[in-house]
Amino acid sequence: MKIICQIYRSPKEEGMYLYVKKEAGLTQVPDELLALFGKPQPAMVLLLTPEKKLARVSVEKVAESLESQGFYLQLPPRNEEDSEMAQMRAYNSKLSSS
Repeated sequence: MKIICQIYRSPKEEGMYLYVKKEAGLTQVPDELLALFGKPQPAMVLLLTPEKKLARVSVEKVAESLESQGFYLQLPPRNEEDSEMAQMRAYNSKLSSS
């Protein structure tokens, strides 16, 4: 498994990132999610391989989400919840259970 992944940071929430396949870009990300996420800011391009280690999630989980949904949403660590973050967590849970 080798996936070229584009990672975007959210301008609305520190520590929130959106992973997509570079060749697909944001085409598979739902408009509702993009509205909550804010205008995606390119953070980095990364080659995902089984040997790669990510800070807060396994490469396997990201790859699985990229294959099934077309994106992976990384939320910031839970500290203080505000209503917009609660909304994002609910949206992410809904997608995971589909």
